[in-house]
Amino acid sequence: MAPISALIGSTEDSARQILDAIESQFQLSDDALVRITDQFLKDFRLGLSEYNHPMAMIPTFVTGVPNGSETGIKVPAGYIASIMFFALLALRYSKHLQLLATIGMYHGCTALVWGSAKQHISLHIACFRRLLCCVMPGEPHTWTFLALDLGGTNLRVCEVQLKGNHQFTLRQQKYRVSEALKTGEATALFDYLADSVDAFLTEFPSSPNSAPPDPFATGSSALDLLDTSDSSPAVPLGLTFSFPVEQTALNRGKVLTWTKGFSAKNAIGHDVVQLLQDAFDRKHLHVRCVALVNDTVGALLSRAYTAGGCILGSIFGTGTNGAYVEKVENITKLGDSPARKHGGDMVVNTEWGAFNNTRTTLPTTPYDNKLDRESINPRLQAFEKFISGMYLGEITRNIILSLIDAAPYPILFNGRASALLNKHYGLDTAVMSEIEQAWENGRDQPSSNDKLVNGSHAISNASAAHPHPSLSTPTRHFTEVDKLSPEDRSRLERIRNIVIQRFALDAADVTLRDAAIVHWTSCLVANRAAKLSGCAIAAVLVQTEKAKLGGGFVPKDEKITIGVDGSLIEHYPNFNARLRASVRTLVGEEVEARLNIGLAKDGSGVGAALCALQATKQGL
Repeated sequence: MAPISALIGSTEDSARQILDAIESQFQLSDDALVRITDQFLKDFRLGLSEYNHPMAMIPTFVTGVPNGSETGIKVPAGYIASIMFFALLALRYSKHLQLLATIGMYHGCTALVWGSAKQHISLHIACFRRLLCCVMPGEPHTWTFLALDLGGTNLRVCEVQLKGNHQFTLRQQKYRVSEALKTGEATALFDYLADSVDAFLTEFPSSPNSAPPDPFATGSSALDLLDTSDSSPAVPLGLTFSFPVEQTALNRGKVLTWTKGFSAKNAIGHDVVQLLQDAFDRKHLHVRCVALVNDTVGALLSRAYTAGGCILGSIFGTGTNGAYVEKVENITKLGDSPARKHGGDMVVNTEWGAFNNTRTTLPTTPYDNKLDRESINPRLQAFEKFISGMYLGEITRNIILSLIDAAPYPILFNGRASALLNKHYGLDTAVMSEIEQAWENGRDQPSSNDKLVNGSHAISNASAAHPHPSLSTPTRHFTEVDKLSPEDRSRLERIRNIVIQRFALDAADVTLRDAAIVHWTSCLVANRAAKLSGCAIAAVLVQTEKAKLGGGFVPKDEKITIGVDGSLIEHYPNFNARLRASVRTLVGEEVEARLNIGLAKDGSGVGAALCALQATKQGL
């Protein structure tokens, strides 16, 4: 691995100037934030008008956003009586008849016929209980959807019940995806997905807390002779597929490329929904994949369901992306397609992780260039490499190594590193979070106006705007640790212990001054990431006419709801407050104060189920 350029000419006296020079590279002025957001808007509009741009602006064909009232369809009492009649008839004459319990829903909803061959008897029972849960008398009636989430080492199968009044229940099971499946034939991978759905339905029957009394509980053996019809409608499933696709309909999308260590053969260029449906058919499972959804779209839908509406779903975690509600008339690249002629709104998946791959606008430093050059995808996903959890630890490690290697006077750790620090991606962003949290513990509580997404308090606006709020003052540089209060020295001692342990360094080589520099470095990198994240949100607010770049616009909405997910926004200290400070700078206090930023509860599961609900309404 090529080392980053050494800091030449460092002395004990010049160390402070070197640190200040590094800090200046990570500072973002208000003008710089406005310039970056303006470029975001230009790239939005370009991606909406033409295909094949890094900011892909992918139409998702999701044209409805839930408001939290969605439930299952209420079934008339006479229809329930008919269902019970046929079900009891099946039990009474099961020795003579090969009956199928066919249960249809009124109002044109998808009919559900659960079951398969005799070897899936337990699946018959589990599925039939789910049907009873939907149609037995009781308030409220609910509708159950399946969701399949594939996006990494594990896949999840979920059962989601939409109960209305912004409430849902979710049951899930994870299944590990082996390396052989990731790199083998696509048919083997998708057969495994189908097998996992089968296993979930067979091994995890509906919770007794959500289902009414089961009149078949004592006689389930009579279902052994039930059979199924190949022409029977199937249970709807939504697929969350967190890989690049070219989506052409709510239930169609071609795989563009694999990421995250996947390289399954004979998948690129094929419809991912059809690949999964073919696997279900090969396994004789009466499950139909009716919707394809990205995880950010899922976050938007999930937050909309629980909050009563939402304009943006965004991920700030290992990676980053956003999906928002756009006017169909603005998606001019759809041409004369039926979707555009229909008008209305459509959710657009921005793929903003690829913003400014040319790096003409982003505040690039030598540390960013080193990270990009050594990455598996140089010159791609530029914005993601500035702000996401996968990369922040590596940027911080690059800075730390440059300070260790400074010559002739090392600025950190007596010039000594460790095997962990010398390892590519050896410093996890979680360690940065731990360091910042160690400094925050015990500090005065901020004002009640600054809230984290989970309702707890964030740091004050003044603190959020400065990367090392209490370590530097006009009369004291942050490295002058001997001038700190006893309380702050105690916090630095906590950080020093973390550095010794997490960096695998000798305690003799780590001073309180070193701890202050490591804390400063973590704050620099995280503060820049949060400010840039605010640019993405501000761009969406302006694009959707909820704000004006530069402020001076008072929106009609009393609150503007945004759904977020990811480890950074949920767990990293002060990230949300720093992000809000950036948004406030860009669009003004009136708009920022109305932002309702909330966690999207299990967007990849609940969002996929909500997409499946829309698909059933469209008759897919």
